[in-house]
Amino acid sequence: MVKKIALFNHKGGVSKTTTAFNVGWKLAEKGIRVILLDADPQCNLTGMVLGFKGYDEFQNLYKSSQRDIASGLAPAFESRPEPMKSVECLPVRENLFLLPGHIRLSEYDVTLGIAHELSSSLVALRNLPGSFSYLLNKTAETYRADYIITDLNPSLSSTNRNLLMTSDYFIVPTNPDYFSVMAIDSLARVLPDWCEWSVKAQQLPILKDASYPYPQGIPKFLGTVIQKFRPRGKDPAQAFQKWIKDIQDGITTKLIPALSEKKMLLPDSAYRSAGLDKDFTLATIPDFNSLIAISQDNQTPIYALTKEQLNQQGVVYKQTLESQKEFDRIFSEFADKIINLTTHAQSS
Repeated sequence: MVKKIALFNHKGGVSKTTTAFNVGWKLAEKGIRVILLDADPQCNLTGMVLGFKGYDEFQNLYKSSQRDIASGLAPAFESRPEPMKSVECLPVRENLFLLPGHIRLSEYDVTLGIAHELSSSLVALRNLPGSFSYLLNKTAETYRADYIITDLNPSLSSTNRNLLMTSDYFIVPTNPDYFSVMAIDSLARVLPDWCEWSVKAQQLPILKDASYPYPQGIPKFLGTVIQKFRPRGKDPAQAFQKWIKDIQDGITTKLIPALSEKKMLLPDSAYRSAGLDKDFTLATIPDFNSLIAISQDNQTPIYALTKEQLNQQGVVYKQTLESQKEFDRIFSEFADKIINLTTHAQSS
C-alpha cells in the first residue's frame, strides 16, 4: 500500500515546494519509488521539476489528457460517463515521478466544498469526497509507488482539507518568523476541526457506498521542518533562534495536545525510534542562498548538482562543495526519519 504524505501550512513562503522536491529526490536515491503530487493550482512544483518558464510549455503539457491532477479528477467532477483511471505521471529520475498540477484544480474547490457539506443529502455529490484518494491509489498502483508526497497550497481550501485528511501522514513546514508562530496557533484549531469532519464523513453510508468511497483512517503528524534561516557556523544566526524556539514551543504546548486529542499522532515510541526530540523537528534547513537559482535552472536538488552545472571554480567551488555535503546530510537524515516513522507506524 502506498503511503501518502501531505506537506501543509496555510502560511505561505515556507518552502513546501522545494522541500517536497528535495526530500522526494533523496527518497528516490535510496531506492524508494515516489510520486510528487502538485496539488497547488499555481503549479510551482510542476514548473520547478520540469523547468517550465512560461505559458506555452504548460499548454503543451495539458494538450495530452490524463497527464495532470485536474484531468484525472474530471470524470468525477464533470459527471462524465466514464470511471476515473490512473494519471500518466512524468518520469523525473529513477524511482521518482511527477503528477503535474493544473490551475483548473481551483475550479473544483467550490464543488468539493459543497460536496463536503451536503453529500449526505445530495446523491449526485456522493462520489466527490472520495475521488482524490481513489485517483491517487489507482495512480500509485500503476507506478508501484511507495510514497506520494503532496505539495499543498497555502490556504484552508476544501481541496487541502480533503487531501490532508485522506493522507496517511502530514508534515508542517515553517520558517522562523512571527507569522509561522501564528500559523502554528491556527493549525492547532483548524486541524482538529478538519479531523472531526473527516471522522463523520467516514461514518456516512452514502459515502461508504459511493463509486469512489471516502477512505477510513486519521492522518498522523510526522513533524515539522524549520527552514530559510541564515546560519552562523552550523547553528542558526542569533536573530532566528528566538523564532525557532517560539515555533518549537508552539508545537509542543499547543499543536501536539490538540492533535493528540484527535488521535493524529504516532505512538511516542515511533518518534523516539526516529530520533526526534520533544519539539518534533524533522529537519532544520538553512537558506539555500544563490544555490537555489542554479538548482531550479537545472531541475536538480542542490546536493545533487554536478561541477558542470555549478560552473564554479577555486574557493567559490570549494565552499559550494561544503554546502552541498551539508545539504546532502540534512536531506538524507530527513528522508531516513520519514522512512523510520512510517515503517514504525505500519508495523505497530
